[in-house]
Amino acid sequence: MGEPRRNNLFPLKAILVLALLFLGTEYFLGRFQIFDVSLPTFETTDQNEFTERQDYKNILELQKAFVRNAKLIKPTVVSINKVLDNAEPAVWPDSPSHPSKPWYFSLKEWVFNTVAKKRYRIENVGSGVILNSKGYILTNHHVIKDIDKVMVRMSEGKDHFADLVGSDPLSDLAVLKFSTLRSVPSPAFAKSQDMGVGDWVMAIGNPYGLEGTVTVGVISGKGRTNLGIATYENFIQTDASINPGNSGGPLINLDGEVIGINTAVAQIGSGVGFAIPIEMAMRIATQLINAGEVERGWLGIGIQSLTAKLATSFNLKSTAGGVLVNSVDQKTPAENGGIVRGDIIVLFDGKKVASSNKFQQMVADTTIGKTVSIKVIRDGEEKHLKVIIGKLDS
Repeated sequence: MGEPRRNNLFPLKAILVLALLFLGTEYFLGRFQIFDVSLPTFETTDQNEFTERQDYKNILELQKAFVRNAKLIKPTVVSINKVLDNAEPAVWPDSPSHPSKPWYFSLKEWVFNTVAKKRYRIENVGSGVILNSKGYILTNHHVIKDIDKVMVRMSEGKDHFADLVGSDPLSDLAVLKFSTLRSVPSPAFAKSQDMGVGDWVMAIGNPYGLEGTVTVGVISGKGRTNLGIATYENFIQTDASINPGNSGGPLINLDGEVIGINTAVAQIGSGVGFAIPIEMAMRIATQLINAGEVERGWLGIGIQSLTAKLATSFNLKSTAGGVLVNSVDQKTPAENGGIVRGDIIVLFDGKKVASSNKFQQMVADTTIGKTVSIKVIRDGEEKHLKVIIGKLDS
């Protein structure tokens, strides 16, 4: 028998299979569209026409101001902390823990537990702002009230024990001082009276112990009184978020200057906070540093605001303003100056009297011993009196 015949059809079959695969691929590619999934390209900022608009540039400048001020003021804001005992009192061990140990091992252990070991912890109660390089700190009275030991923590994390220089509950302000061998930063100050409703402000403090927190808002109102926060009130209202722990921290303008001391958040709702104008705060802080107390003017009278109904009963215009004298204490500056019950005080030292709160503040801010002119309406007639301002007892 001869050799078996080879299958000459194999190459042809292979070619047919390849041809079918090629035609099938072309068919499917034709039936289904292939989408371009490459990422879109964006124009650069310089090429974007939107960035050339002036209002966009103004927003960027505002943002830069916020960032600049945060960096500038944060080092001048401190955390006010209450010092709490962290361990039980150390006791002298009765005998060495091991009989073979000499007595001085017990001494070493006692010294370590008593002196070397940190025996306290701190609890954040508020904020404060450094007044000058000497280590004076301005904060709120309610922040340090009833605290035996105060520790301030700097923005870089260093702790210092602080002493109470003076406190004024009537304005809710207090001054602390800590000792340091190096110079500490202090902020710039500006007049709050130059600020208007709607101006941008920033609040910096340590709400809920979150150090260096920055919030932004505007001035919502000025000269707020009758809030029940302090005896002498003349608050700046702001919608910059102020929370527990912000008290004592600074309220600053867009130039990075302190214009107020954050004091309280209103219980009536969120978005309403109050700050003490820096002019009032600095005046009180100066007296606390120099004398340890605040001197305030005093007349010795009881007053109430002249409402429209009261004005009508005295045959006065409802917009006349002023305060009604309800009582006059004996042997007081008011009695010596001729003020009597029933007088309506309309001018004090040449300034109009708007309400009882405003008048109380005007008298308190007057220098002790100064002779002031007071215009009153008595029985429908104007009278001009001279009164020497006395000193209000602390």
